[in-house]
Amino acid sequence: MELSIECQKRDGSVNPRALRREGQIPAVLYGHDGDASVSLTVDQRSAERLVRSASINNTLISVNVPEMPWNGQALLREVQTHPWKDQLYHLSFFSIASQSSVDVVVSINYVGTAKGVKDEGGTLDIMVSELAIRCAPGAIPETVEIDVSDLAVGENLHISDLKLPAGVEAIADTDKTLVNVAAPRTATSEESTDAAVVETAAE
Repeated sequence: MELSIECQKRDGSVNPRALRREGQIPAVLYGHDGDASVSLTVDQRSAERLVRSASINNTLISVNVPEMPWNGQALLREVQTHPWKDQLYHLSFFSIASQSSVDVVVSINYVGTAKGVKDEGGTLDIMVSELAIRCAPGAIPETVEIDVSDLAVGENLHISDLKLPAGVEAIADTDKTLVNVAAPRTATSEESTDAAVVETAAE
């Protein structure tokens, strides 16, 4: 998914509070020119729509700055909000045009019904719902799909088990468990748990 936003260059001497009172959200763009960064403002309503639709470190955004010769794609790197008013305070954009690869976070979509759940009465325990990956800017997947159909009770999948698209690399610990199928609770284990609760209460 790709979104777009129009920004204006911002005078760094202008008080951010004054901008917010005028319906403008301070922002910054970096990565477009080496280590340089440029201060921006975004219309508050446009910024709110963007934040509702975009995912941090995942969604490609076409950033248009009329006063600059640069216009291009960026990732939304950070969203700052007021600690208790739930109001936008600041946005950070990272240009990907000059990057051969980018580090992003994508959601994991688990599909299928594990045979350990369907045939053995087990429970599917999902440990990880997002995955950090590295890939070319134009090859960012919206999600990573994992089929759990073959998992039996006691079996699990690790990051190292994933078959990612060509050019996509997981940058998290490859030994990390993503999902497993836990054994069903037996009557004996439930009775033991109940007994332990009773003993604790008696103490």
